[in-house]
Amino acid sequence: MRTPSNTDSILPVGTDRKPLAAEVFGLPAVGRKQPPEICFPRRRIVRSMTGTDRPRRLRRTPALRRLVAETTLEPRHLVLPMFVADGLDEPREIGSMPGVHQHSMDSLRKAAVEAVDAGVGGLMLFGVPLPEDKDPAGSQASDPDGILNRGLRALASEVGDATVVMADTCLDEFTDHGHCGVLGPDGQVDNDATLHRYVDMAIAQAEAGADLLGTSGMMDGQVGAIRRGLDAVGRTDTGILAYAAKYASAFYGPFREAVSSSLEGDRRTYQQDPANRRESRRELDLDLAEGADIVMVKPAMAYLDILREVADRATVPVAAYQISGEYAMITAAAERGWIDRDAAVLESLTSIRRAGADIVLTYWATEAARRLS
Repeated sequence: MRTPSNTDSILPVGTDRKPLAAEVFGLPAVGRKQPPEICFPRRRIVRSMTGTDRPRRLRRTPALRRLVAETTLEPRHLVLPMFVADGLDEPREIGSMPGVHQHSMDSLRKAAVEAVDAGVGGLMLFGVPLPEDKDPAGSQASDPDGILNRGLRALASEVGDATVVMADTCLDEFTDHGHCGVLGPDGQVDNDATLHRYVDMAIAQAEAGADLLGTSGMMDGQVGAIRRGLDAVGRTDTGILAYAAKYASAFYGPFREAVSSSLEGDRRTYQQDPANRRESRRELDLDLAEGADIVMVKPAMAYLDILREVADRATVPVAAYQISGEYAMITAAAERGWIDRDAAVLESLTSIRRAGADIVLTYWATEAARRLS
């Protein structure tokens, strides 16, 4: 009787012959008729032992990993959110966002030039008025001499030919109650009355030099109202970056310090419920039908599933906003030595791009752009 070999387990019990090479490698026999149980043997561990499936080959060197990378992150993908505050002579650091500042007009110009030199794709400006300039209607928002419109003119003059200047088209920084719209007699945000204020605000921002208007208030019909208002005064080239899916998130906390928000309560009657997914598709479809040029998901990292769905469905470029709380979490963990800050920053931005964002708003835009260059 033949001594059993280590390949005998490939053959059916009772078979007294050497296995074919095809059988050893888990392939069907060619040119020789075999019983079914021999033509397609169970592969067990043979396939993995032969090295047929080795994905690690393409991870072996940095050059190979770069060659086959499915997602790229470039400076042009990044937009820097900026804050310009009235009454400042020097920039003022935001306590809950180390490294981020409320700018004076001079420091705004300087930071904008640095960002553009680093290669960022755009700048998104938020205005911070003096407390005494806030009122129930957010009048400063549409005042040509209000802090946001003065800041937009400064950016357009300084770097307008080299980057995309964007404006936050929302009332929350300018109202004394801190909501994103005007309030009705019942104390609730009056959607349709707010649209009139948004149109006034949008026209003022377009005249101040904004290329794109960020409709972040989450009022029903806001994109359509602003588009019609802009077109009526001949501002047909001013684009709309629609906050199509903006959730009522706990991660906005540091931002409210950044804009010196007067909000008491919450914004859950107009921002989306974090539990809802289908709703974002409905909001997206409405914004597209109303004329949005770009759509955005906010926040980003906790809503990558929403971002993926929006990216799959949208017919225009898609943006995502890595918000203040996301910035603060990574910064705080890195300060405690719990994570590698630089690696975490790039990984987080890459994950947002991988989920489908063409554009990423991030407070690390200038820093990341320099590193990527």
